[in-house]
Amino acid sequence: MKKILLLVLSILTTGYLFAQTDTSGRSLYRATPEKKTALKHTKLRVDFNFANQTMSGEEWLTAAPFFYPSDSLILDAKAMLIHKVALDQQGKQQPLPYHYKNDVLRIKLPKTYQKGETYTVYIKYTAQPEKVTEKGNLAITDTKGLYFINPQNNPEGPMRQIWTQGESESSSCWFPTIDKPNQKTTQEIEMTVPDSFVTLSNGLLKNSQKKGNLRTDHWVMDKPHAPYLFFMAAGEFTIVKDTPWRGKVPVEYYVEKEYEPLAKRIFGHTSQMLTFFSERFGYDYPWAKYAQIIVRDFVSGAMENTTAVSHAESAYQGADALNDQNYWEPIIAHELAHHWFGDLVTTESWANLTVNESFANYSEYLWIAHKYGKDAADYHLSNNTLQYQHRDDDFVKDLVRFGYEVRDDMFDLVSYNKGGAILHMLRRYLGDDAFFQGITDYLKTNEYGTGEAHQLRLSLEKISGKDLSWFFNQWYFSHGNPTVKVEKQYDAYKKQLSVRILQTQDEKLYFQFPLDIDIYQENKATRHTVWVKARGENTFNFPISKAPDLVNINPEGVILMEEQDPKTVKEYLYQVQHAPDLKSRMQAITALGESEGKEVLLAALHDPYFKVRNAALERLSDYPLSRKELAQVKKLATSDPENLTKSAAIWLLAGSKENKHYASLYEKALNIPSGAVKNAALNAIARTNPKQAKNFLEKANPKDLDIDELSSLAGVIADNQMQQYLPTLMPYLVNYPFLEEDNPEIATDFKKAYLWAMSLDNKALVELMQKALKDFTQEENGEKVKHALWKVIDLGIDQKKKLPDTAAIKEQIQMLEELKSKIK
Repeated sequence: MKKILLLVLSILTTGYLFAQTDTSGRSLYRATPEKKTALKHTKLRVDFNFANQTMSGEEWLTAAPFFYPSDSLILDAKAMLIHKVALDQQGKQQPLPYHYKNDVLRIKLPKTYQKGETYTVYIKYTAQPEKVTEKGNLAITDTKGLYFINPQNNPEGPMRQIWTQGESESSSCWFPTIDKPNQKTTQEIEMTVPDSFVTLSNGLLKNSQKKGNLRTDHWVMDKPHAPYLFFMAAGEFTIVKDTPWRGKVPVEYYVEKEYEPLAKRIFGHTSQMLTFFSERFGYDYPWAKYAQIIVRDFVSGAMENTTAVSHAESAYQGADALNDQNYWEPIIAHELAHHWFGDLVTTESWANLTVNESFANYSEYLWIAHKYGKDAADYHLSNNTLQYQHRDDDFVKDLVRFGYEVRDDMFDLVSYNKGGAILHMLRRYLGDDAFFQGITDYLKTNEYGTGEAHQLRLSLEKISGKDLSWFFNQWYFSHGNPTVKVEKQYDAYKKQLSVRILQTQDEKLYFQFPLDIDIYQENKATRHTVWVKARGENTFNFPISKAPDLVNINPEGVILMEEQDPKTVKEYLYQVQHAPDLKSRMQAITALGESEGKEVLLAALHDPYFKVRNAALERLSDYPLSRKELAQVKKLATSDPENLTKSAAIWLLAGSKENKHYASLYEKALNIPSGAVKNAALNAIARTNPKQAKNFLEKANPKDLDIDELSSLAGVIADNQMQQYLPTLMPYLVNYPFLEEDNPEIATDFKKAYLWAMSLDNKALVELMQKALKDFTQEENGEKVKHALWKVIDLGIDQKKKLPDTAAIKEQIQMLEELKSKIK
């Protein structure tokens, strides 16, 4: 008895007596996980129980002590049943003592193993993802690792399927492992599924064996990657095969049958991206295949599982929508870029997530610039940066931070958007040759291993010869960004222009950076690059013969900063007409005061980039327009080469006092194969001729109209009680409080349709509402948001209480009350 007790105590304490704690004694510190054991190979054999939503698994895990001798193996294994643990020696199994508690499996090995001395442990287990207690957040809304979608195969539900999601540490919900990003292991998985299913996993499908109505597929991944990148999916997907990359790397898309004709339109640039990133990063795509799958009810936007990327159903787009743009293309580029930054070289800790996500974010810019030009890329980068700047809480977060509360907090706009903008600054400072050669060195030095920000710095210093500690100290290991006030003065006597740059943020956060200043005279710009020192005021003097037409700082938006640089309407007009850079032309539109500078917006209608034209059209809705000015808008609505600009112009016409004058234009627009144009036309018809809109809806197939097209028809749908459109509308109707300020008309129609929907005895609509508001149940919400949603739910409950007091109505009321209780 004493011997057994000592053995148990040994298992409980081995590896933990000297473990680093999560506090340094001064502040919260999330230490990089210590590598006591190095994973080598993971073999899994699994099958699925749809009724119970469980998975039976067998695992052969090969590992070795990382450095110090060890007689134990400690694994993460969340919410599992452990049936057997044994040492496997060429098929002979020796039972091993183990202790399983609090999602940790502690195994006592039969001897003390030395560094590099491998062993294989066999584990028989049952994964129970529905019993996982860890919660998700806004970035990754659930953490149970393994998902059964429509397990009962309800014909009204989505296609029955299984898929996994490992990041950040959820792979241990479906197989025991050391679930940390600084582990790497090869893998093989044998999946037994219904024979009607196809399967997808990492690596290559080596063989399949049919057994009655079942089939076992054997997938092998022969290069090491992190456990969170392991992936399985199974379902009645259609596999669309594209041309193999360079004639040998399979490129495949897994989609539902109805989207088979559109798969290559959604993902068709993948092979071009493989070539572009291989050349741009100076490192050929290193994996055996590249597959992408679109799954239902995904818990994030997309995931870079090595060679087997999963996408949320938002990736599905109709033909008309794809005629306007493939809005999912940046995400496709993002996940592919992760196969270098994240999969090949993986962050060694979640604190250093920037080496994964900032690179993937910036790779969106690289691809867009390559494929669509600098204006399109700058627009994308500017939007990303603005998203970061609009969240005050993100200002105080370091890019590399060891003091996060929970690891999923790292998946935020700092790690993604701000980090991408920082890489753009670093590229401009170093120059393309040094920057990209440094990136190649980083990848080659750390391939199939891990990396952190310091290793990135060292590679860039190695290639460029420059010291970059100052840059990393202020941008990677600190927080915030410059907030700059600009003062300009021309001295005619001295023939000198003075430009004062004032940093108005806290003096502890003063930045140093190179700053471009464009000085315009006689329609020509001279660019000066000055060095702003880390102090409150910097003054720069420029000799010029006469007062400039325009002084424009940070013209390309390279420096991540907030600018206070007010200009006159005349200057903004000059800027939108003469500045070559997207940031400057957009600034001329967005910086205008209310109801001023209409001439700037009218000039912007001739901009070469369509999103500048769109922005001008959107702002013109706040101005009275003459018939001559409306004629310019009409010309864009009928003949602009971009569907999205046609759409924006029709929206503007529909909101004008002359809106009924363009009835024939709206009619013709309905025949244009464009989701955005049809949406705008339907909105216009709903405003000017509701009876015609009703007739259109009565003849239409609800499956052919998406939310963009139906949003402007919500009032018509509610007035005529067209229930067939509610399943599409319902997830969006609940957001009406958040539209009241910017889109009061749509908000009013959404609220009307919501109240009508809640007056129906329809449980499915309540379930859609629960799903739509799920994100708000994951984290604390602001007081304004919380009370707005509570009010929405209360109004729904009030509508239900007006109905007969049946068991079904009571159930729906209870569902709404439970939903309200989860929104904190």
